[in-house]
Amino acid sequence: GLYDRVLVIGADTLTRFVDYSDRSTCILFGDGAGAVVLEATNEPRGTLSTVLGAHGEGYKHLYIPGWGAFVPESAGIFPEYRPFLQMNGREVFRFAVTAMGDAAVEAVERAGLEFGDIDMLIPHQANLRIIDAAARRLDLSMDKVWVNLDKYGNTSAASIPIALFEAEQAGKIKDGDNLVFVAFGGGLAWAASVIRWGGVPKHSDQPHVSETPVDEAVATAIGAERSS
Repeated sequence: GLYDRVLVIGADTLTRFVDYSDRSTCILFGDGAGAVVLEATNEPRGTLSTVLGAHGEGYKHLYIPGWGAFVPESAGIFPEYRPFLQMNGREVFRFAVTAMGDAAVEAVERAGLEFGDIDMLIPHQANLRIIDAAARRLDLSMDKVWVNLDKYGNTSAASIPIALFEAEQAGKIKDGDNLVFVAFGGGLAWAASVIRWGGVPKHSDQPHVSETPVDEAVATAIGAERSS
């Protein structure tokens, strides 16, 4: 209750950190960014529950062993640092199927809801079979699950914000709907939340999506910061 409005941003450029000779990773990931403004309200809307956890022993199944986010553009100069994403796909899949399903179920239970009360599942877009497994745990048909993995690949932290935007724009969610968000990632970590949707104010004169490519937008922002 400290702030009336909060800007939440999810963005990643994972194509910078994949080895394009490694077909087990390079074909899976994409770049993306999404954001949402959360506003306090006296209406019965907002966050009903949250779940967050991590299994640190599983870090070795999904990580960047080299410099990570500090990798230089000319990474080839320092090949010994192996600044590329390393993933054990079999172990990550096994973990994600269980973790996302368990987290989603726990979030619904903590919210005091039944599975039948859920109007839409908006999952992290990593793998269609993982998404389907989470939906089945909630007894949801796939018409109540937003999937855009086929368009963007796995955009990591950006995947849920992008999916939320698309679902809202498509008219698939409305004021008062109960939404489940669920994700997993490096760490290995997992999270889920149940949100009672409060709708989006319509501002016809304000664009919803920037047409500026992510790389150009990031470069412009960094350049401005360095010049200040």
